[in-house]
Amino acid sequence: MKSYNSGPSDKGAKHRINHEIKVPEVRLIDADNKPIGIRSRAEALSIAELRNLDLVEIAPTAKPPVCKLIDYGKFLYEQQKKEKTQKKNQMQKALKEIRFKWRTAPHDFNFKLKHARGFIEDGNKVKASVMFRGRELAHSDIGRDLLLKFIEEMSDIAKVDNPLSNEGRSISVTLSPLKGSRPTKSSRPLKSEQKTKD
Repeated sequence: MKSYNSGPSDKGAKHRINHEIKVPEVRLIDADNKPIGIRSRAEALSIAELRNLDLVEIAPTAKPPVCKLIDYGKFLYEQQKKEKTQKKNQMQKALKEIRFKWRTAPHDFNFKLKHARGFIEDGNKVKASVMFRGRELAHSDIGRDLLLKFIEEMSDIAKVDNPLSNEGRSISVTLSPLKGSRPTKSSRPLKSEQKTKD
């Protein structure tokens, strides 16, 4: 039986272990989840010591409380590992924004497109907007065509999350990464670049 300084009141600790357990008797289970039965606290601690394991209270509200014989250090390590994986999986990626003008030149379009592809390849969502000023709203159809071209260029690595929508003086679309699609950056020439070369 090992000695740990972290009690249930300490940061990160979630269980009473070994001599922190004060109840007169416990329902004991072994490391393989096989029931040993109800034992006195002293007997349970003795069994833990003989097996070089820790007595860990896993169900304090049960009557009597349920305790398990485990290597608590290893148990904590596994728990932390699991929590890190869960946090990584649950971590929401940022929404990156790319802004075009309705008269965006091909060079600027390709430059921003490469940035957008980089964001998607990093697992982020991308919101692409075409901005209009004053009377430029009369050219909203050009802006819409520009975003449709953008969607087409991104189609091998991204899907449309929210369709084209008008937001005041802008038109926007949101794309998110395709599942299982993680090509390396610059893995293929842009369609617009291919047309230029042909």
